[in-house]
Amino acid sequence: MPGPLLHVGATVLCAHGGTAMPTMPNPRVLVSGQPTVTMAAPYTMAGCPFNVSGSPLPCVTGQWVVAATRVFSNGQPLVLMDSQAICAPNGTPLMPVAAQTRVIGS
Repeated sequence: MPGPLLHVGATVLCAHGGTAMPTMPNPRVLVSGQPTVTMAAPYTMAGCPFNVSGSPLPCVTGQWVVAATRVFSNGQPLVLMDSQAICAPNGTPLMPVAAQTRVIGS
């Protein structure tokens, strides 16, 4: 399904409200003057408050598992607003909340 491309400045959160940031921006394709993100780039988390029965189990990393099917850069699919990712170690999703809206991919 078509959706806006994610970029380094996009707001991405884990399911618990922790902030996610890409570890490897893709400087080859810029949107709104910022590098895009490919499916291969893992995200790191900051501030995830998740715990189980009083034991902390925060999200540490996130990896995209579904991304664009028609828009690639350096041989990797670009990440869209409707792409899907899984956080480790607890398997919850990453949620893109805000991104640029000028460039749409599918």
